[in-house]
Amino acid sequence: MSFKTSHVKHFILGSLFIVLMTRLSFGNWDLPPVPPPNEYGNVLINRTSEKNGMKPVTFSHWIHRQKHTCRVCHFELEFNMKANTTEITEKTNRAGLHCGASGCHDGKVAFSHEKPNCDKCHDGGQNSSGVKFADTVSQLPNANYGNKIDWTEAMKQGWITPQNYLSLKPAEGLAFKENLTLEAEWSGVPPAIFPHNIHIEWLDCNNCHPAIFNIKKKTTKHFEMVRILDGEFCGVCHINVAFPIQRCKACHPTMKSETKY
Repeated sequence: MSFKTSHVKHFILGSLFIVLMTRLSFGNWDLPPVPPPNEYGNVLINRTSEKNGMKPVTFSHWIHRQKHTCRVCHFELEFNMKANTTEITEKTNRAGLHCGASGCHDGKVAFSHEKPNCDKCHDGGQNSSGVKFADTVSQLPNANYGNKIDWTEAMKQGWITPQNYLSLKPAEGLAFKENLTLEAEWSGVPPAIFPHNIHIEWLDCNNCHPAIFNIKKKTTKHFEMVRILDGEFCGVCHINVAFPIQRCKACHPTMKSETKY
């Protein structure tokens, strides 16, 4: 066998190995199922509801994110990122905390915590806002994932102008725009690109740092795909609310293909 023939053979085998590893890396992950568009981002809140003789609450992110950024609820109003871990009670709501904060369900901006309104939230998971959802989708930029709404474009084009604070105004001069390149540990898997500018439109730095990610790059331990799929790191948002984890190329832009969703 000539040197040239051997070189070509090794090149072909190497290329096939890279393709195989890429397919194994992303093709065999146990990806979570994606709910229907009108249910994507819905969270069932039942920490104390049924214990107190009430139906669980359906919280629809697609309704609320038209009005407020993630920062308002998950920073200013102190809702934990994980469902059913925040001590929300009717008493705290009526005291002006959580959902009852001024500017939210205070009876002025949105409906109050009075008995005629209970079933609007406490619907037991039987959210019946299909018509309203279809109307919302028809008016906003379309996507082929999640709610079928491109929320980033909707904000960029001015179709929605979600409020970024109620009373606690964000610090000025924190428009951190650096794109981080995160090398993948799997052979053949291209790097992930993290754009701060898109995330800072919706979130506060404190939403991610330091509880989810360390401030200093490459110091977050166990930052692995298997943990992301278990709801850690990026999976805190990109499993149930932000675009689904199946949209591989959104984070790994040079990937040749991605999982269908």
